[in-house]
Amino acid sequence: MLKQIKYNSLISQLKDKIFNYALYMVNNQMDAEDITQDVFIKLWNNFEKIKLIKAKPWLLKTTHNLCIDYLRKRKNQMNRSVEIQENTISNGRDILSDPEINYRRNMLKERINNSIKKLPDNMKSVFVLYEIEGFKYREISKALDVPLNSVKVYLLRARKKLQEDLREFKYENG
Repeated sequence: MLKQIKYNSLISQLKDKIFNYALYMVNNQMDAEDITQDVFIKLWNNFEKIKLIKAKPWLLKTTHNLCIDYLRKRKNQMNRSVEIQENTISNGRDILSDPEINYRRNMLKERINNSIKKLPDNMKSVFVLYEIEGFKYREISKALDVPLNSVKVYLLRARKKLQEDLREFKYENG
């Protein structure tokens, strides 16, 4: 009974982060849901072995490994697009009602998603975990089993690559 309560609490805290990370890695909602479910099944099966304090890095590492396995299996298939979660801008008017702004925003979202997808796996993982999911350097280092300085370098390189790609977008679209 206590195991179930702790398990449910952990899932409710981290399910969205795990799912979003998987979604960015595999670019497919159904596959991300399957991976998320597999992660939580593995958590249940190994729950006694994992200390609660180390559950978050364990979940990230497991998610990462399952995503990499998925990507290896699907390497030759076409990439699918992924949507960035909608960020609402509240400034007293409905920004979605302006077709020009909506069009440019959708183009930018698509370009950002495509740019993230093109990053090498190590950079993409670190970028998504840090910038999108809000994990700390140390958490990412433990979860991905890479040195702390490597996490920082991967993040810096990912930002530079994205910045270059988005600079090209700016010149293309005025």
